[in-house]
Amino acid sequence: RKEYVDLYVDYTFNKSVQKSFEDFMKGFLRGCPARNWKMFFPEELQDLLQGHTTFDWHLLEENVMYIFYTKLDKTIRNFWTVFHKLPEEKKKKFIAFWSGSDRITGYGLECSRFRIQDPLREAPDESYPYATTCNFTLLLPR
Repeated sequence: RKEYVDLYVDYTFNKSVQKSFEDFMKGFLRGCPARNWKMFFPEELQDLLQGHTTFDWHLLEENVMYIFYTKLDKTIRNFWTVFHKLPEEKKKKFIAFWSGSDRITGYGLECSRFRIQDPLREAPDESYPYATTCNFTLLLPR
């Protein structure tokens, strides 16, 4: 029985997917050559490929760019006051709403391109905030 189980497990997890995995690995290494990875420690490589999961929220605030707003506008000050009071999980969910991911690129927040923009609505009280995740822009009505 043990020999049968060992052979079955080996077939299921190794032999049955061997060709597909080799094809995937060939294509993956063409785009991301393994020789370039050797300069990273495993933790650094993980952050680079998967992004950061811990954040300095004040650094995010410092690096946001404002379009049709200034840092001192009341709407912006209120936004950051409310944001910093949120629990950690809700902040991450908000980042996912803003950017499409609950992780920040491996380069970190200091290199992020987050923006807050006034959508310039005629009746801002009738508009909800929305985001364009492809360019990390939060459109925040006044």
